Amino acid sequence: MSTTRPRMRRIPLNAAAVATVALCLFPVYWMVATAFTPARDIRSDSPRFVPRTWTLDHFRTAVGADGFGLFWRNSLLVTLSAVLLSLVIALGSAYAVARMRWKGRRQFMLMVFIAQMAPWESLIIPVYIISRDTGMLDRLPTLTLVYFMMTLPFTVIVLRGFIGTIPPELEESAQVDGCTRLGAFRHIAFPLLAPGLMATSLFGYITAWNEFAYANFLIIKQQDNRTLPVWLSSFQNVFGTDWGATMAASTLFAAPALVVFLLLQRHVTSGFAAGAVKG
Repeated sequence: MSTTRPRMRRIPLNAAAVATVALCLFPVYWMVATAFTPARDIRSDSPRFVPRTWTLDHFRTAVGADGFGLFWRNSLLVTLSAVLLSLVIALGSAYAVARMRWKGRRQFMLMVFIAQMAPWESLIIPVYIISRDTGMLDRLPTLTLVYFMMTLPFTVIVLRGFIGTIPPELEESAQVDGCTRLGAFRHIAFPLLAPGLMATSLFGYITAWNEFAYANFLIIKQQDNRTLPVWLSSFQNVFGTDWGATMAASTLFAAPALVVFLLLQRHVTSGFAAGAVKG
């Protein structure tokens, strides 16, 4: 009797969890299912949750579309560059805030939190004007810098909390043995930061990989410098939207982020948990 009651109490919570997961995953399932559904069934008045027949025609259309490989390369280059740059800058900033005592440290973190809370969409016009006046429109480095600024505050916040969980005595012991501060950090603290680095890298990757607004406004004339989110809009024309090809392209677009998350899932969970312990 004593073990039955706790189980009965968990049933509503488990049911709510299952319903939430199903609600979140249904759009993803519908996207993938539509990508494999023949065009005639997509336009049917009685859609089916499971396609009657399966086809790869939409994927062939998406892969054969103009600029698929080029835009894929652009997105990968911009995303990886922004994530790497954000990690390098944020790691130094987070270590300085977590380990050192200097005037203005609290104000610095307050500004980082404000930057994280600010809606980046409100800065599109100022960023566009600055890019236009400096001759940086239609260039991939401009997108890289924008994505770097978008991911930097979150990366600093998480890494700062993660560094705070590492006992400073470990680095002090290494310095007693003859290591410099930099050497102690590189040999002692840095290997322990792997989960935090992976967690922030995944966040930065997804943010930069999925971003559409800046890529659409900053890349205007040089069509070859566009990224995959903008490329997805190419399946819309005056005759309507090719939903099959759009869903197939969206599936291909989402696949890399899903693979990266599955590979880093264990480290990402521990990284976010550890980064939230201290502030």
